[in-house]
Amino acid sequence: MRAETQNVIEKIRKSLTLLGQRLNLETVEHRMEEFNVRVEDPSLWDDPAAAQKLMRDRQMLVEALGNYREIERELNDQIELIELGEMEEDDEVVAEAEAALKALAGTAAAKELEALLDGEADGNDTFLEINAGAGGTEACDWAQMLQRMYVRWAESHGYKVELQSEEAGGEAGIKSVAYKISGPNAYGWLKSESGVHRLVRISPFGKGTRETSFASVWVYPVVDDNIEIEVNPSDIRIDTYRSSGAGGQHVNTTDSAVRITHMPTGIVVTSSEKSQHQNRDIAMKALKSRLYQMELDKRNQAINAAHEAKGSAGWGNQIRSYVLQPYQMVKDLRTNHETSDTAGVLDGDLDAFMGATLAMDVAGKSRSEAQAE
Repeated sequence: MRAETQNVIEKIRKSLTLLGQRLNLETVEHRMEEFNVRVEDPSLWDDPAAAQKLMRDRQMLVEALGNYREIERELNDQIELIELGEMEEDDEVVAEAEAALKALAGTAAAKELEALLDGEADGNDTFLEINAGAGGTEACDWAQMLQRMYVRWAESHGYKVELQSEEAGGEAGIKSVAYKISGPNAYGWLKSESGVHRLVRISPFGKGTRETSFASVWVYPVVDDNIEIEVNPSDIRIDTYRSSGAGGQHVNTTDSAVRITHMPTGIVVTSSEKSQHQNRDIAMKALKSRLYQMELDKRNQAINAAHEAKGSAGWGNQIRSYVLQPYQMVKDLRTNHETSDTAGVLDGDLDAFMGATLAMDVAGKSRSEAQAE
């Protein structure tokens, strides 16, 4: 067997080892039995929120175990084919099996990275907010470009995307927009996108000059109903106002939009896409999620401080630069991951950036744990 092929096999085995550790193979069958017993309990759906969480957790375990076993089976099958092809001197069989192993290595690496999404809220749905920064029309246009980028990314991963609120820019683009994005590990993947995003390009608005624009992205998990977040009614101010959408299906000209301000923290959340009653419920859930995010940040203060130190170039907590002129480059300032495929990134190809940040998170945790020991 060629040395290159042996290296590929070794990479796959390392990924399987990590997947097995994350799954805790020694207890997985016992956990599945517990899930199955609880699913068969007739009283399970007396608490729909708890039942949905149980079903989601069970499905995630089933899928993770299935991925592990499928990679293991495919690895063994391709090794056997290579050995058989070499015995029979069938170069075509060997070449096909080697190609299959290379593809499997990519799949195993992706599943290995996905297995690192084991934070307290990583499996939750998420809220995503985008706000234009300084720069007027240029910044509003940049915010809309980011809006398109994240919607494309979410839809390409099969996530459900629901618009929560949107405020149009004065001449073009958007001042702000908020989405709820639902699907497995939505928060775990998107959490790395929180921060300031910087764009450098030639102005498309007739100036012909190179302009720098900023927009902020804020990502926080949707709080499960079984997580208790108390909000003192005296700490919030609720305002209703007449919203103005960007046109088409998002137009809303009734006084149904709701803004909730949490005075102790200064957090402001809005919802303007449904009835006033629904908007109030949506905004309150968003507020609780923001407060929950603050608690998560406190628990991970050391990691967040490390990220801020790496990402605070330019104004605010800048995490990524998108340069379209005089050259083509997107670079993450925390991980130094970069690509010249700016069109692909702006079309939603963000997995490599998210993966690099996630790997850095885990490495940071490992260093912290090692220092603690």
